Amino acid sequence: MQHEVKHAADAIEIELIRSLYDGFLPSLIMSVGFVLSGALIVRGTGDPILEALLLPGLVASILRLIVMWRDGKAAARPRLTIAAARHLERRFAVTYYAFAAVLGLFGLRVFWMPSTGAGNHLLMLALLIGYAAGVAAGIGLRPRIAIPSMVMAVAPPVVAIVASAKPLYAATAVMTCAFLLGGIFSLRKRHARALVDIGRRLTFASLARHDGLTALPNRLALRESYDEAEYAAAGSTPLIALHCLDLNGFKPVNDRFGHPTGDALLAAVARRLAGAIRESDIAARLGGDEFAIVQRDLTHPDEARLFAQRIVAAIGRPYRIGEHTLNISTCVGYVVADDATRDLEQLISLADEALYVAKRNGIGVKRYEPPAGERAAA
Repeated sequence: MQHEVKHAADAIEIELIRSLYDGFLPSLIMSVGFVLSGALIVRGTGDPILEALLLPGLVASILRLIVMWRDGKAAARPRLTIAAARHLERRFAVTYYAFAAVLGLFGLRVFWMPSTGAGNHLLMLALLIGYAAGVAAGIGLRPRIAIPSMVMAVAPPVVAIVASAKPLYAATAVMTCAFLLGGIFSLRKRHARALVDIGRRLTFASLARHDGLTALPNRLALRESYDEAEYAAAGSTPLIALHCLDLNGFKPVNDRFGHPTGDALLAAVARRLAGAIRESDIAARLGGDEFAIVQRDLTHPDEARLFAQRIVAAIGRPYRIGEHTLNISTCVGYVVADDATRDLEQLISLADEALYVAKRNGIGVKRYEPPAGERAAA
């Protein structure tokens, strides 16, 4: 089942990477503030070095915003893999570091010039504090990017402030360093809490979407997977098959050998279903001995029929449960939809109709046949 991340650590990391794109507004404010404040400082000092630094700062700001806006949409995809997430993070980090480096050099130059003036120093200090606060608020859940960015932006100006050898400036440097260290400490504590909170949330979400007996996805997860398929199919016409099945002979097994054996049999059936589907498909337990499978990205309706026949064959093999060898069978009713807006519950109802016909006629597989003139499902 591809839509789930297979390792809890990967799922947590993906959520942390997604959090990077929540800070678009602080980054936008910082970019505007840097350009306006930088222009005022350059105008007031006439320094060619500051003027030369302003342009790459503007470019880095624009690139940073473009990456956040564009890649934020990709990061929000439900089926984001850990490899894709890390690629997005690397691209994010490059633009973030670039802006931090330019800001640090700009601040270094401002404080290094004795003739800059207290007003320009005050404006530059406000920029640095605002940047550090924005980093902590916007990307604080990824310390590996946040901490280097803050250090690159703040450390060079602090060096220049200390070099001025003025008592008030030295005190300012000490306070700035103290605030920076305190912010780094808070970032690490916040990151540690986030790991626990996100892990707990993902665990609860997984439990809410899985059947406790078979570990298969439940009806809620089936609905979400189908909705994802609808979203992915927007603008195209891929075929989706929905299969419904139940177990012939399960009730006698349950009555004769007891519920523990029946439960073990259901779990064994679930494992066979999980092993029979592709990564892009999803098999779910609807309740009792009823199961459903969403088969995605079909190129021809015959693929659904062949798949249903494989399911019948897989379920029909003997089961070894404890000391007992058990034999059951199944029938599969399925519907093939070429309309991505078709409701899941409607498809389940149509597949159930086909399943009823298959059981009544004693055949293993039955495809839903629509009334004449209906083309959305066949």
